[in-house]
Amino acid sequence: MSEPVLPGAVGFVGLGRMGEPMARRLVAGGIAVRGHDAAPGPAEALAGVVTLVNSAASAADGVPVVILMLPDSNVVETVVDGGLLDALRPGTLLVDMSSSEPLRTRGLAERVADRGVTLVDAPVSGGVPGARAGTLMIMVGGPRDAAATLQPLLALMGRARHVGGVGAGHALKALNNLLSATNLLACSEAMLAGERFGLDPAVMLEALNRSSGRSGATEDKWPKYVLPETYDSGFTAGLMVKDIRIALGLIEANGAASALAARTVELWGRAVAQLGPGADHTEIVRWLRR
Repeated sequence: MSEPVLPGAVGFVGLGRMGEPMARRLVAGGIAVRGHDAAPGPAEALAGVVTLVNSAASAADGVPVVILMLPDSNVVETVVDGGLLDALRPGTLLVDMSSSEPLRTRGLAERVADRGVTLVDAPVSGGVPGARAGTLMIMVGGPRDAAATLQPLLALMGRARHVGGVGAGHALKALNNLLSATNLLACSEAMLAGERFGLDPAVMLEALNRSSGRSGATEDKWPKYVLPETYDSGFTAGLMVKDIRIALGLIEANGAASALAARTVELWGRAVAQLGPGADHTEIVRWLRR
């Protein structure tokens, strides 16, 4: 069997906070990118870097792979049904790197398969910094041969791991964000309790990160975004709530224990109601301080 090779060109729909640096990584890797975003602002940042086109259908013109990096399943389905599907040639790989709903992903995969198109879900973890550095964790769901074909392309953006059939990537991404959201809540409550006791937050983090209580919240979010009070991780609280609600739905649908997950979703929902969905997700610490 021949080794998979990089495609000469790809289509890329969704050039926002994550899509823009991801598209840049592809171009830096020698890929010609045909890009489209419904909002003019994000696309303008890539003028001269990618070939900007005025529709998702145009982004798919003549390319073997089309990547979607969109907010949710609703937007993904609107884009696909709004002209993109008719523009995809049989044999095209449609790669949904959005944080979509696993069961809807499976349904969409069946619909595009009727046109000879293979859908692969490949959501990411690592945020904007990971997208810029090309160090994203990419959770790939879909046929194993399609995942293998995409491996060199995805490697330009991070580390890809085939995790199962269609929808598996989106399921794992949602569960990952549930863990992330729960960790950040627990870490922040402990950190704020320590502050009130008189402990130095920087000293606390140094000790915690050498102890069993360490997590992504202690190693990354608190030192980078909370202590300096920048709150600019690039991932919104509204998107976090969307993802953890997907995870809770999966847990409940499978009859697993969900008491902690339900409480996490409840608290994050209350925080977003006050902070607003556009707030950075690390701003939940501000909400807890109140």
